[in-house]
Amino acid sequence: MSYTSNYILDKLPTHLKQYIKPQNYEDYTPINQAVWRYVMRKNVDYLSKVAHTSYLDGLKKTGISIENIPNMYGMNRILQEIGWAAVAVDGFIPPSAFMEFQAYNVLVIASDIRQLENIEYTPAPDIIHEGAGHAPIIANPEYAEYLRRFGEIGCKAISSGKDYELYEAVRHLSIIKEAADSDEEEIEKAEKHVEDLQQNMGEPSEMALIRNLHWWTVEYGLIGTTDNPKIYGAGLLSSIGESAWCMTDQVKKLNYSIEAAHKSFDITQPQPQLFVTPDFAYLSQVLEEFANTMALRTGGLDGVNKLIDSKALGTVELSTGLQISGVFTNVLTHKGKPSYIQTTGKTALSYREKELVGHSTKHHSDGFGSPIGKLKGINLAIEDMSPRDLKAYNIFEGQTITLEFVGGIKVKGSIITGTRNLKGEIVLITFENCTVTQDETILFKPEWGLYHMAVGEKIVSAFNGPADLHSFDLITHSITEETIKPKQTEAKKQLENLYKQVREFREGTNITISRNKVFQEVKNNYPTDWLLPVELYELAKSNNDDDFAVEIIEHLETVKQNNPKVGHLIDDGLELVDKSLVV
Repeated sequence: MSYTSNYILDKLPTHLKQYIKPQNYEDYTPINQAVWRYVMRKNVDYLSKVAHTSYLDGLKKTGISIENIPNMYGMNRILQEIGWAAVAVDGFIPPSAFMEFQAYNVLVIASDIRQLENIEYTPAPDIIHEGAGHAPIIANPEYAEYLRRFGEIGCKAISSGKDYELYEAVRHLSIIKEAADSDEEEIEKAEKHVEDLQQNMGEPSEMALIRNLHWWTVEYGLIGTTDNPKIYGAGLLSSIGESAWCMTDQVKKLNYSIEAAHKSFDITQPQPQLFVTPDFAYLSQVLEEFANTMALRTGGLDGVNKLIDSKALGTVELSTGLQISGVFTNVLTHKGKPSYIQTTGKTALSYREKELVGHSTKHHSDGFGSPIGKLKGINLAIEDMSPRDLKAYNIFEGQTITLEFVGGIKVKGSIITGTRNLKGEIVLITFENCTVTQDETILFKPEWGLYHMAVGEKIVSAFNGPADLHSFDLITHSITEETIKPKQTEAKKQLENLYKQVREFREGTNITISRNKVFQEVKNNYPTDWLLPVELYELAKSNNDDDFAVEIIEHLETVKQNNPKVGHLIDDGLELVDKSLVV
């Protein structure tokens, strides 16, 4: 086990556990801790005015400290009190897996932390974004249920092949943009690749549309009114730059609706518009409205075609409740409705998410095909026939029969047995010496073995993934590229040691260090570093060492002149110190 489990994590299916990695808390450096502290102090100060009230309450409930990067074990101990848990992962994981974790009340936390150079915003998921952004809001029960329900529905959304290609491209871009030594040309090339993919996605898949809803709510959502919105989206709560910018008139505020599903986003740029929900309950209302458009609920020919286009493992459910899971490759139609469906490769049959005995991927290793619909000239569907009706139409054991369906599919063979569901309805008929045809095309030959014909007048649902998670080996994820850890040069190690000394002095674990000596070393050897001088200024002010404080401010003015981009970060840090010392 690479993590400490609890009763919530114990319920996770095995295939999700493949994404979990140890947090390795000891890998966080003193600079990492200083970055966390700066962002959290700035956020709490600013967000107390503009964030939804659940944010500050949630910080207390989830035990997230302003002073220290949260430890996953400590977070889990507190999160489980509100019915949630957290796990560490390596950067972005596939969207369907991310959402499935949510369905199990598990928060996925990218355990890396942004570099000091990207303190305001990073396109890469990190512990500030996940821990300080997502975790506090889930303490609100209405929002937590929305998040769980979103995961439950979202993981069933059908993707396209291009979706996964875009995921890999975005993951690569986020990794190299966060890495300290990435070549600018490489970043530009990666950005161009993401941009090209985004502009050539074709008709958006269900996953693409629901991912948009996730972005405009969970990540970048506002709540209240367009005139007076509050922040609840994790991307805004964790970005000290964008949380302020989003409140200006430069960012258009729109009323949230299902139309947000058709508004794409760019993770590399600040968002030009944001959506405002009146309350958390309305988020669930729009989610259900969107779910009503998904193949999960509409089924039919459109649902099968979505699965075929996805080229991935999916499931169709028939009106009898029989579920067919596999990679769908073909559908025959009649008057705009599916008349025959076909999978290729390993297939499993289930009922109510439980695999039928004798119908695993071992029994259907080469695919599965079956007619859909009513029999020709008979108004009563097979599933609605009573035992007497079945007898009347010679559909019972020991009979050699030809069943001709409305769509032109003919099934000719000897019936061996039938499989019924819990309601007593027949869901599967097994034949021997069976031939299945459409006109001159042979769909099944007697020499292929027993033929299992699914019974169902309609396809009522089609969704991503298998019906029974145990039917397939789902532990297939391989990370094509790991996040890049910053290199520790000798100079960087020395700077880390200075940060460590200041931290220990502030916490009272080592009060023998000379703060002035540390400052002189920073000033002479690390003239571009601004965060440690801000921390030294805090110590000077709290110890009423005004001369030392003035000397630090003079140095920071030089830093600002040489690098104007960090000017506002320095000013904000100094203002926070002064504000905290006002009695």
